[in-house]
Parts: sequence; C-alpha cells; structure tokens
Amino acid sequence: MKAKLSSLTGNYNYFEDFEVGMVMRHTRGKTVTPLENVMTTNLVLNTADGHFNEHVMEATAYGKILCYGGVNFSLVLGLASQDCIENALAELGLDNIRLSGPVFHGDTLYAYSEVLSKEDGERDDAGIIEFRHYGVNQRDELIAQIDRRALIKRRSHWADR
Repeated sequence: MKAKLSSLTGNYNYFEDFEVGMVMRHTRGKTVTPLENVMTTNLVLNTADGHFNEHVMEATAYGKILCYGGVNFSLVLGLASQDCIENALAELGLDNIRLSGPVFHGDTLYAYSEVLSKEDGERDDAGIIEFRHYGVNQRDELIAQIDRRALIKRRSHWADR
C-alpha cells in the first residue's frame, strides 16, 4: 500500500492557511555547535579567521569565535521551514537578509515568522506566500531577518493526493 503524498507533510500549512499579518513562533530551537559553524565555514571557503581561529579572536572585542552569518540565517530558515514551507513546491527567492547581532558557539537560536503577502500563482494548484523570518538568540535578541517567497500547495488540489 502506498502512502498518500499528503500524509508526508502537515495539514495546517497549505496556501489557504496563511493570512497576511499572521505571526508564528516556531516551536524548536537549535543550539549552534562548533561542528556546523566551522564545517560550513570551511565548506563554503570562507577564510575569515573570526569563524575558526580562537587564538586570533581572543584578542578582539568579541573574545571568542563568531559564527558565520550564512550558518546563522540558514538555521533560522530551517527552524521556520516546517511551519512555513513544508508544503512548498518551489522556493522563489530569499531577499533582504540582515544579520543584526553576533552569534557564538553555544547560543541557541529560535525563529518567528510573519506573513507579508499572499497572491495567486501562475498554477491553479499553488499560490505565492512571502514570509519574513526573524531569528533570535536565547536572550531574545534579534540576530537575523530574512524575507522568503515560496510557491505553496493549495489544499484544494493536494490534500487528497
């Protein structure tokens, strides 16, 4: 017996479920570890000492390694994904990425999302939602903000598949 496609995703995050102005606090948090920071920094060939050289960073105002901004906003996007784009057919764009505060190994990130716009897509089975994702640390300090557009399935076409 084959599982229905709709059983693989949530039933609360179709295009019809989002309203402009809606704000969601996402349940999960993620503590940033040296593994994801240093590994990702090296994988993308970012050679800035600030992301992996403890000796150099001890002599700076920060006093310790800074997490690479690409890791920070990627984690925020990931934390928001289950609620916002689990039923996406396509990611259409990321814009206005703002990194507004330092993140260090051991900080725990959380995410909130706001629905900025909602419009029909070119396809009958999906529409376009624009989200603004906010990332905060364990002290509720804003560390990142990202605008994301996605093509989201319509329940009317996908819920029974």
